[in-house]
Amino acid sequence: MTQTLKTKVLIVGAGTGGYVAGIRCGQLGLETVLVDGGDGLGGTCLNVGCIPSKAIIHAAGKYETVAKAAAEGGTLGITAAAPAVDLSKTVEWKDGIVKKLNAGVAALLKKAKVKVIRGWAEFADAKTCTVRTPESEGGGDIRITAEHVILATGSEPVELPFLPFGGDVISSTEALSLNAVPGRLVVVGGGYIGLELGIAYRKLGAEVAIVEMADRILPLYDKALTDPVHKWLERHGVQLFLGARAGGFGDGALSVTTKDGEPLSIPADKVLVTVGRKPRTRGWGLENMGLAMDGPFVKIDDRCATSMKNVWAVGDLTGEPMLAHKGSAQGEMVAEIIAGRAHAASARGASGSAHERRFDPVSIAAVCFTEPEIVSAGLGPADVEGRDDVITAIFPFAAIGRALAIEAGEDGGFVRVIASKTDHRILGIQAVGQHVSELSNSFAQMLEMGALLEDVAGTIHVHPTLGEAFHEASLRALGHAIHI
Repeated sequence: MTQTLKTKVLIVGAGTGGYVAGIRCGQLGLETVLVDGGDGLGGTCLNVGCIPSKAIIHAAGKYETVAKAAAEGGTLGITAAAPAVDLSKTVEWKDGIVKKLNAGVAALLKKAKVKVIRGWAEFADAKTCTVRTPESEGGGDIRITAEHVILATGSEPVELPFLPFGGDVISSTEALSLNAVPGRLVVVGGGYIGLELGIAYRKLGAEVAIVEMADRILPLYDKALTDPVHKWLERHGVQLFLGARAGGFGDGALSVTTKDGEPLSIPADKVLVTVGRKPRTRGWGLENMGLAMDGPFVKIDDRCATSMKNVWAVGDLTGEPMLAHKGSAQGEMVAEIIAGRAHAASARGASGSAHERRFDPVSIAAVCFTEPEIVSAGLGPADVEGRDDVITAIFPFAAIGRALAIEAGEDGGFVRVIASKTDHRILGIQAVGQHVSELSNSFAQMLEMGALLEDVAGTIHVHPTLGEAFHEASLRALGHAIHI
């Protein structure tokens, strides 16, 4: 027998966009139902993406540190016995972190009085869906109608037709749950997901090869940012096949055509395919909702409203950048709009002034957790190429005491600032180096607040920290860096 529910807000998808929207709706007193039919509370990011990948990357870094100490002569005067890794126990530890965070999200939703239904939703029209619940949740169908619908179905890995997932051809999801380090790992795709995982498995002892169609790794970032990562890969014996095309996999080898058209056969125990992600638009009745599309994505306006009244969409479903923190910000905003908070106090206007709510961030910073890490926020060199009205300044971590003290000063890392020549307003900030991900929020904050070079230069930065490189880059842009 089908149950029937009516609610003010129905959210489909429990990832960072969906569950944040749910919590905020609940806080604002809106009757809310959240349907979780994907990876679990927290979605891709928490369960099979951001969090577990960083856990594996962290474990790989610790293993590498011990391995250095065990090498001839040790490192920093530290010696150790040869390390070993039981990846099944590492994965068990990672799963424990995910489980803890799942429980935390569940508790927050419960506190906000959000009703969570586990199952797969399928829409019959824009405001009505039927949820097929699993046996573990009691089974049966639940028909839900809502005044407002927030779509937050997320994204999924792109599968190549000649390398379908299964067996030893894996996506990032399976790569985070292997029970042993593969002897030979071939990564198809030299973007941030492939490189993060490829580098982690190289640190754990796997022989790694990367096959990328573009002429260089991380093609969405400028060469100066990616060069330190390229050098790390070369120093650590990672094979790079750039400008190359992957073919089929069989008999323990991946077929590859090089840039020069030469056929190769690369031995592989596992082939990790990371050629991108696509919005999850199939299987839940999108075609019955009458929504306008923007290519493969659901089309939204600057309030995250779709072409159907009171139907909203957030996160990866709505287009690039496909980043968890973008989805969270959109979800929070939509909840407040539904609750009647169509206006908000302006951070840039006069005290007490208000502006129409819209999703229009100055910048959404992005991070690659490679070795070393990369951060990019705002405009990059390609965006200002040929312009004579900008200032660009770089400060190397090799001149920062803290970087040298933690072995982070000799890998070519730097902070770069791009600013307007006329008023010194900061237009973009990039960095590459160890631990620079922790600078990303400072970069985003300065851009969002419309900071000038003088604002950064006039802020007393703590010594010794990596953030001093941001300060020095701004000073250099003004023509008077101290330590270079």
